[in-house]
Amino acid sequence: MSGTAKTNTTDEVEAQPWTKAFAAKSAEAFAAAFAEDVVLEASALRSPVEGRDNVKQVMGAASGIYEALVFTYEITDGSRTCIEWEAKAFGGKELRGSTILTVDEDGKITRAVIQHRPLDNLLTFSNELGNRVGDAVGRDHFHRA
Repeated sequence: MSGTAKTNTTDEVEAQPWTKAFAAKSAEAFAAAFAEDVVLEASALRSPVEGRDNVKQVMGAASGIYEALVFTYEITDGSRTCIEWEAKAFGGKELRGSTILTVDEDGKITRAVIQHRPLDNLLTFSNELGNRVGDAVGRDHFHRA
């Protein structure tokens, strides 16, 4: 993985509220980037999580699981941005994925879709995320080991 620790992005990715929130590992930094009615869909979720308060809890907890995360590539078309990333968690296990962000006219994220791979590490991630978030958004959103 390349990139800088300060912004956790390569030269191919512009630092933005989403990437900065991951660098800060802060639920409040995520909340500042979200519209009130934001929807989070992810391969680590059994069903979408809705609303700024719920999504900020999930994303704050998720960012804390990663030992390292670098955003490696992005492309933007209108209100939609696609970002690829590489991460490590659980003692150096590699995760890779992509995130699709949709923003409103004020630049607030209204929809985030996050895909993780490989499957075994994804399932471990989902279970750990459920353990960290607990009943705050509903344990049934997450895989159980």
